Amino acid sequence: MKTDTKLSTKYIALMALFIALSFIGANLRIFGSIAFDSLPAFLAALLLGPLPGAVIGFIGHLLTALMSGFPLSAPLHLVIALAMAITMLGFGCTYRALKNRMRTSASLAITGIVGVLLNGPVSLGFTMVALALIAGAEAAWGLLALLAFLMLASVVNVVASIALFKPLERIWDKHK
Repeated sequence: MKTDTKLSTKYIALMALFIALSFIGANLRIFGSIAFDSLPAFLAALLLGPLPGAVIGFIGHLLTALMSGFPLSAPLHLVIALAMAITMLGFGCTYRALKNRMRTSASLAITGIVGVLLNGPVSLGFTMVALALIAGAEAAWGLLALLAFLMLASVVNVVASIALFKPLERIWDKHK
C-alpha cells in the first residue's frame, strides 16, 4: 500500500463510506433483531485490511448504539465497540494469513468461522466481564440469553460479507 496523499484520501473516503453503510445497516433488520451493521466492517476488513475494518467496526457500533440511546450504557457499549474492533482485526488478519496458503474458498471458510466465533461468544465474553465489573455477576450472566441471536446475526453478516467480497475484490484490484 502506498502512503501518498491521494491514496490516503481514497482510504479515508472509503472508510467513511463503510461507516455510513454500517449506520444504514443498523436499520436493516430481519426477524426484528438481526441487523446488518457489522457487514460493512467485515467486508472492509477483507477489502481494505484488518486495521481499517477495526476502525469501521468500532465507530459503526458506537453510531448504532448512539442511534438506539446506548441501551446497555455508554461504558458497556465502548467495551462492545472495542470487541468489534478486535473481531475485525482477527477476521482480517486471518484472511491475510491464509489467502496465499490455500484455496480461496478454504481461506474464506476458515476466516468466516473465526469471524463468527470472535463476534459471537468471544465478544459476548468481553461484554459479560465488563458488565460483571459494572453491575455484578448476576447481570452479566443474563447476557448469555443473547448468545443464540448474536451467533445467528454473526453468521448472516459474515456470510453476506464473504459473498460480496469476491465480486468486489476483482473491481477493487483493478482500481488500486
